[in-house]
Amino acid sequence: MSAPSPAVTLAEMRDLARNLPGPDLEAGTAARERERRLTKPAGALGRLEEVAYWMACWQGRHPPELRHPRVAVFAANHGVARDRGVSAYPVAVTRQMVANFQAGGAAVNQLCRVADADLRVYELDLDSPTADFTQGPAMDEEGCARAMAYGMMGVEPGLHLLCLGEMGIGNTTAASALCAALFGGGAAEWVGPGTGVDPDGLARKVAAVEAGLAANRVALGEPLEVLRCLGGYELAAIVGAILAARLAKTPVLLDGFACTAAAAVLWALDSKSLDHCLVAHVSAEPGHRRLLDRIGREAILDLGMRLGEGSGAALAINVVRAAVDCHAGMASFDEAGVSGKA
Repeated sequence: MSAPSPAVTLAEMRDLARNLPGPDLEAGTAARERERRLTKPAGALGRLEEVAYWMACWQGRHPPELRHPRVAVFAANHGVARDRGVSAYPVAVTRQMVANFQAGGAAVNQLCRVADADLRVYELDLDSPTADFTQGPAMDEEGCARAMAYGMMGVEPGLHLLCLGEMGIGNTTAASALCAALFGGGAAEWVGPGTGVDPDGLARKVAAVEAGLAANRVALGEPLEVLRCLGGYELAAIVGAILAARLAKTPVLLDGFACTAAAAVLWALDSKSLDHCLVAHVSAEPGHRRLLDRIGREAILDLGMRLGEGSGAALAINVVRAAVDCHAGMASFDEAGVSGKA
């Protein structure tokens, strides 16, 4: 990791995940009451109304604000990608793409500019990938817990919305393995083309996930152990960032398949642990739609994207901003002198 993280254990993370604060219902009630008085038929703005309510509840304020959104991209490398040929790209691309983010040349840079969001990229020791999970656990307990703590450190005061994304060659393989371990089903039900592997590459991905499940079977009865054995440093960091955002009263947008698979680790611990999160988009990666069905979530956007790097979350910022601005800026029936429903 590029910076030291505090000593922490998975047991402490487990306890934290099971004792998270709930929504601010007073702010939510104020949002519902204002929504009822705005110059439109009830429900006319559809999901935008629910998004405004969600923002008020999880920011703990009414009206909610969206002047300071951040996109946080966590980057790490995977031993399974180095050793098993599960990606169309070499692991060196992870570092090369991090440089591209820093130079402003990636898709997420452009989407952040459009959304007036700042982009932060967090490297997790790109020269030290996880172990190959087909041979045993991807991470030891200390490494997994440190990655989670590092992700928590990325949540700063004053953020109005946190958008989470990842960069790591091979992480759709890890995401597929996480989903299969958490929710069952064969590897082939969760594995997709990722960066665009050919049929032989897809077969290698399926075989790697099957081998990973077999090699770590004794450790797969508990969600954070699933993360440790089959995940990656960047996925663990995302889990930590989600926890820290909940404590900081910061709503979260999740990106695509890998990001949602990381979040699903928390859902498996407590199905309410993701209530402060919305899924920004449904990926073209086939396992993502299956995962959303399993955890009962509906994405904001469905555009056939499968890029990762927080791109879908960045794109959805302006949908959330539209919800917040309509809620705060529209006139009420009384203010506008418009007659209400007869």
